[in-house]
Amino acid sequence: MKRRTFFIGGGALIAAGAGAMLLRPAEEGAMHSDYFKGLAASLGRAGLNRPTLVIDRQRLAANVAAIRQSVDKAGLPLRVVAKSLPSPKLLDFVLAGMGSNRLMVFSAEMLLQLLPQRADANYLMGKPLPASEYARVIDKAGSAAIANVQWLIDTPLRLSEYIEVAKARGVQLNASLEIDVGLHRGGFADPAMLSDTVGAAKKAGVKLSGLMGYDPHVPKMPNPDKTYAATQAAYKNAIGILKSADLDISAMTLNGAGSPTFRRHCKGTVANEVSVGSAFVKPGDFDYDDLADLTPAAFIATPVLKASSDQQLPGLEPLSGALHWWDRNTERGFYIHGGHWLAKPASPEGLQYSKLFGRSSNQELLTGSRKIDLKPGDTIFMRPDQSEALFLQFGDIGVYDGGKIAEYWPTLPVSA
Repeated sequence: MKRRTFFIGGGALIAAGAGAMLLRPAEEGAMHSDYFKGLAASLGRAGLNRPTLVIDRQRLAANVAAIRQSVDKAGLPLRVVAKSLPSPKLLDFVLAGMGSNRLMVFSAEMLLQLLPQRADANYLMGKPLPASEYARVIDKAGSAAIANVQWLIDTPLRLSEYIEVAKARGVQLNASLEIDVGLHRGGFADPAMLSDTVGAAKKAGVKLSGLMGYDPHVPKMPNPDKTYAATQAAYKNAIGILKSADLDISAMTLNGAGSPTFRRHCKGTVANEVSVGSAFVKPGDFDYDDLADLTPAAFIATPVLKASSDQQLPGLEPLSGALHWWDRNTERGFYIHGGHWLAKPASPEGLQYSKLFGRSSNQELLTGSRKIDLKPGDTIFMRPDQSEALFLQFGDIGVYDGGKIAEYWPTLPVSA
């Protein structure tokens, strides 16, 4: 009996050990692919040994062509989201490629920067700004400069505040109404309130220029098709309210979509234009099935400052060996120039942020297995999670084309 108990207990221990080994992280890692080797070499030749945002112009052009093919086939004009591509030359490249002069802007500061550069553009504000910001733009840019700007209104109170500003300055208010089509981030959700606001706007002499309904939640829902149908029904009801107020819908901007959903709109929508920004460079947060044909076109490049072949734990040095045995992806350590960006390691493959050290904006630690052999001066690449604010953190953008950094694109001033 004792012998039987011994074997049963031993078997249990072996099974437990085997189970634990199944939980052991797999050893990962590889050196740069040919693509990233070429990109790293081009940065070295250009003397860019500091954190740099790089855009691959050929990949960008391919994304522009693919997106244009989709919207052209659907007969939908496209509005370029400026906050996601915050560089005048980057915007010029995308607008030219799309054959569009429509821009969506999200801050007064960015609008003030763009108005002199693109006086002929058609602007739609992407969020409702405080009335004081509306006043500031008028005072700085002048009434003529804002003639092509549609200001987003989300509540009756904001409409009344904007009306007061417009009257005080003797300008025509062009108002687009934000409608809640299911995201529940504000905007008109109640049909009666929307109807009353439309009536108040007409009575005050406001030019109602259209609607904006944003639906990025659709692909994240358990049933995206059902959710999209619901957003379309909500949008259609809002259009009906405008029609019942004897407004000419054909002359209005009925803006919808965004990078996550514009291709759904291309298959059928009540909107008459779509907005796209991030999809042109495809950061990591936009790995949706509908965008599978698009290619990441922007990377953060930064040099390794320090490299360790046996990364030690501070204060717990004797435990370092056990940690490396358990997770071989912690054996080597690479301290980079900068860090703590909204981005994830892209190349070499297998690099990871240190869970023990945590994130740092100064000499951030990345760890990897012995399959990754980097030395100080070598380049690490990260793929941004988003574009917008992150693109403004590195100065001029390096444009990679033809195996070299072909030019530099200045960014717009930092703004929220």
